[in-house]
Amino acid sequence: MRGSTTARRESLEEFQAAVMPVSRLLIIFGLVLVVVGLLWPFISKLGLGHLPGDIVIERGNFRLYIPLATSLLVSVALSLILWLMNR
Repeated sequence: MRGSTTARRESLEEFQAAVMPVSRLLIIFGLVLVVVGLLWPFISKLGLGHLPGDIVIERGNFRLYIPLATSLLVSVALSLILWLMNR
């Protein structure tokens, strides 16, 4: 009986070790979204979201916005920041 209890305890510890990094990642992601939301008025003044290469289709009361250039710029900036942090 002790063997199965030990095995359960070890599997629970492995599960908790796997879940903790995911929960921390979700909390950090949520905090980043809150910060970006609070800073959005200042970010929009920089011109992000209205770069050449962003696609805007307007027809009547319909508007489709696809921020290709903005997405690429943000992706490159985040990749550079994360690369520098991991060095």
